Amino acid sequence: MKSKRKTDHLERTANALRQEVVTAAKVCGTANESPSVKRLRLLVADQDFSFKAGQWIDFFIPGVSVVGGFSICSSPRLLEQERVIELAVKYTNHPPAVWIHKQCAPDSEVAVRVGGEFFFDPQPADASRNLVLIAGGVGINPLLSILRHAADLHREWANQGSGYEIGTIRLFYSAKNTSELLFKKNILDLVNEFPGKIACSLHVTKQTTPISAELKPYITEGRITEKEIREHISRETLFYICGPPPMTDFFSKQLENSHVPKEHICFEKWW
Repeated sequence: MKSKRKTDHLERTANALRQEVVTAAKVCGTANESPSVKRLRLLVADQDFSFKAGQWIDFFIPGVSVVGGFSICSSPRLLEQERVIELAVKYTNHPPAVWIHKQCAPDSEVAVRVGGEFFFDPQPADASRNLVLIAGGVGINPLLSILRHAADLHREWANQGSGYEIGTIRLFYSAKNTSELLFKKNILDLVNEFPGKIACSLHVTKQTTPISAELKPYITEGRITEKEIREHISRETLFYICGPPPMTDFFSKQLENSHVPKEHICFEKWW
C-alpha cells in the first residue's frame, strides 16, 4: 500500500513537542546502508544539544527551502562520548533526501532541531520494563536508537550495578528483502553480546535470492504476525511501533484489543 506525502515534515509535526533551539551540525561521514538508504554521521559540537532515544530532528540545509524530518538512529551515549548523531535516509524525490544522497559531503554544514514524543528515557528509580520493538522498513531508525540505548543502560547496570535495570528486549523487524533490512550487523552484534536479554526476529516479505547462513537463524519469510506479538504481552512490557501507517494502526489496535494499556503502546508514523 503506497501512501502519498500529503504535507511536508513541518506541517505533519506542527503540534509535536520540539526544542526551541536550532543547532549547527557538520557532516562527518556517509555510507550506503542499503541500495536505497544512506547513513549520515553528524558532528554536533554544542554541548547543550541532547536528545532522547527515539526522537527525530528537523533538518535544515542551506540553499534547500524544504526542511527534512529524520529519526536519529544512534544512541544518546554516542552523542555524549563523541558529539555525533547518526541518521539513515531512504532515497525519495523529497529535496532533503535528494541532497543527502547526491550532494552532501564531509564537512557540509547543516542545522538541526530535536523533536518528537516517541522516545524511551527511563530514570534510575523507574520500574524495570521489557521492551517489544516492532519496525517496518526505515521505521527501524528510532527503534534502533531505543535498542542501542537499552543496551547501553544494561551495560551500565551489569558493569557498575547502577542506573536503570532494563528487562528483556525483543525486536521484530520487517522489510521487503534482506538487502533492505538495515543495520543487520549492528542488531545481531547486540543479540550476540546479550543472549537472553536481547533477541530479534527479522521478517522478509518479498525475498527472491538465497538467504545467507549467518542470517538464516533469525529470518522468517512473511509478515510479522499478531500471534508473535501477543506472546510477549505482559504487565511489565512496553511496545514501540514504527513503520507504514497501516502497520502501526494494525498492531496498536491489536494490542489495545488484547487489553494492553494505551500508555504502554507508543507508535510513530513517518509515511
